[in-house]
Amino acid sequence: MITFRATQLLGAELFKKILIANRGEIACRVIKTAKKMGIATVAVYSDADARAPFVRIADEAVHIGPPPASESYLLADKIIAACKETGAEAVHPGYGFLSERASFVEELEKNNIAFIGPPPNAIAAMGDKIESKKLALEAGVNVVPGFVGEINDTDHAVEISNDIGYPVMMKASAGGGGKGMRLAYSEKDVCEGFEATKREGLNSFGDDRVFIEKFIEDPRHIEIQILGDKHGNIVYLNERECSIQRRHQKVVEEAPSPFVTPKMRKAMGEQCVALSAAVNYHSAGTVELIVSGADTTGESFYFLEMNTRLQVEHPVTEAITGVDLVEQMIRVAAGEQLPMKQEDIGIDGWAIENRVYAEDPYRGFLPSTGRIVRYGPPVPGWSGDSIRGVDGVRVDDGVMDGGEVSIYYDPMIAKLITWDKTRDEAADKQIAALDSFELEGLGHNIDFLSALMQHPRFRSGEITTGFIAEEYPDGFQGAPASDELIGNLAAIAAFAGAAHADRARRVDNQLGERLDPPSEWQVKIGDNVLSVELSEDGIDVDGTEIDLSAEYTPGDRLIEASIGDQPLTVKIKKTITGFVLTTRGASFDAQVLPQSIARHTIHMIEKIPPDLSKFLLCPMPGLLVALHVGEGDKVEEGQPLAVVEAMKMENILRAEKNGVVKSVEAEQGDSLAVDAVILELE
Repeated sequence: MITFRATQLLGAELFKKILIANRGEIACRVIKTAKKMGIATVAVYSDADARAPFVRIADEAVHIGPPPASESYLLADKIIAACKETGAEAVHPGYGFLSERASFVEELEKNNIAFIGPPPNAIAAMGDKIESKKLALEAGVNVVPGFVGEINDTDHAVEISNDIGYPVMMKASAGGGGKGMRLAYSEKDVCEGFEATKREGLNSFGDDRVFIEKFIEDPRHIEIQILGDKHGNIVYLNERECSIQRRHQKVVEEAPSPFVTPKMRKAMGEQCVALSAAVNYHSAGTVELIVSGADTTGESFYFLEMNTRLQVEHPVTEAITGVDLVEQMIRVAAGEQLPMKQEDIGIDGWAIENRVYAEDPYRGFLPSTGRIVRYGPPVPGWSGDSIRGVDGVRVDDGVMDGGEVSIYYDPMIAKLITWDKTRDEAADKQIAALDSFELEGLGHNIDFLSALMQHPRFRSGEITTGFIAEEYPDGFQGAPASDELIGNLAAIAAFAGAAHADRARRVDNQLGERLDPPSEWQVKIGDNVLSVELSEDGIDVDGTEIDLSAEYTPGDRLIEASIGDQPLTVKIKKTITGFVLTTRGASFDAQVLPQSIARHTIHMIEKIPPDLSKFLLCPMPGLLVALHVGEGDKVEEGQPLAVVEAMKMENILRAEKNGVVKSVEAEQGDSLAVDAVILELE
């Protein structure tokens, strides 16, 4: 792998101290590269982040306000004051927050503080989704058909959508990261979604303008990484495939794309460089493109937008090119020339990034907030030393044991990046790393990510932005498990059950201390009831010999096992009647009983859960931003009843059945806990 280092120009001097105007994993990532370069760092933090890792690893930290971003991270004057207080010469904005606000860059310049990013004119021209489309049209670049201009109100939005033809996409003009976006298939969808899109744009980006464009069906989301300096040099660092998305937010990214051909890559790259040159772009940036999956030629691609900042998924580009993008951003801001030309940029291997989110796929991907009881990534958080991490596994994170995921910020906990020579090998590394990724205390999507990596359609490379909706129309209930895997888990469960029984008999003053633990067990996993016999010669599961090699001590949370010559990593958690076993994208509730006891379970009375269907419950901690009904109102199945905002996203809560509102237990503006009663139906 080639590593690029710039040669310092005469008069160009690196900064001695920089401030990172961001939080979480991206703040940690920038701090680590700066430390590698010998540059001191300053963190800024809100009350919610006072004990966060990025605050601890920075050389200095300045408190800037309460948890809401609008009262802390989005206040330019507080960032500038922190720079003056600490003597920081430059600001790296990360992504989100102030990273694409031209007025912020202009204020920094007025105060003689450098911005580690593009010039304000480029941000203004390309960061605004409406203005960037106008510029692209003038430059002769293909853009998605749509309405480029101001939209007055919902009625105007309906009129525009009807003219374009459904389906259409409504997008916040200043949006990004999947926020402020609504897909509409009808007038009803536009009426329901237009105001919500405006509110999300205003709350997240301080701009409630919305534009509407044709939704390209069976689309693939391809983006080109751009890097330029202040001397007119611009290169493209190949493409990333970001088609696997949920609610228009990326979940999996990879580089290169399994769809893009060398001819297509060159055409895309050259067009994106030309577009960047039109606004005198420097620093890192990303041009997002959309391609119809039905286009077998791969030559018809459309400009969507340009993100004038570092992208969340930048590590996959770093892994296949050897370019540390944050380092180059800092050097470019200091006036250095790029150390590479276009012909120096190659593709070495394949990289995949999965975003580990605080959301529960088993509960409809509802946001999950709260305390992280245990956090154990498969490798330590990225140190900045090797762009590919440890043996091709890299974790970019900003959390720790005991930390809290709050309602105020994005739900991403960490990014897991794997690199290998081929796409399949990189995906296999993802599965192994996800099996070892420990995260307890709140809901998360680790199982779901593993299921994606194993999915035959993902492995084929035939993916579109509709992948998740199409493959999981009824939600996610875990990756499918083969009979072989169920048998192997039964063997592990009985093995662990015997270990607990052995420990119990060794406790002082226990009756039967001299008895050996049972050798015959019954293991129930889902609908599978298996008989397991343990002996010195091996493990027998329903007549099949299992060659299990493993070590387990009661209290362990991971079992590193081998079945024959195949490794199998299983997360294990003790329950009253057995264990929860998690591996290869699914969690299994295993009831483990000695055969002598198991025969009596048929006499146990089944516990029937209470009927809660008459209540509208808050599915996640959040803010009640809208309540559409009152006491005595009639409601129909599917009717919107309330809107709850959590982690900067609005969630519409609908009636599950027809009825009449008996009572309303919450008011608009209330902060609600999970399962809080909003209203009751008769």
